[in-house]
Amino acid sequence: MSKGKSLPDTWIKNQQAAKATQVAFDLDEKFQYLIRKAALDAGVSPSDQIRSILGLEVTKRPKRPRLTVSLSQDDYAILAHRYGLEADAQLEIKKRVLDDLVQFVDE
Repeated sequence: MSKGKSLPDTWIKNQQAAKATQVAFDLDEKFQYLIRKAALDAGVSPSDQIRSILGLEVTKRPKRPRLTVSLSQDDYAILAHRYGLEADAQLEIKKRVLDDLVQFVDE
């Protein structure tokens, strides 16, 4: 862009967001649990719950609710053995893990 033109508002907001600093708090497990539970009950992230507690603006953008887990190659090998699959069949392993998680919730 030339010097005479300003950046679009969305770019400016993205630049400002990129300059934000993440702050971590070492709290007793009871406090962490209560804040996380309040966030879960409200359907927001723990970070958004903290912002709400502090009276700060919370973004209204929709978030994909998802759970994550990190799996090493050893984990894939263990799961492959459990499911009778090859360790490189990661997509099928992921499907079987999802089935196990659904079964856990149904019980």
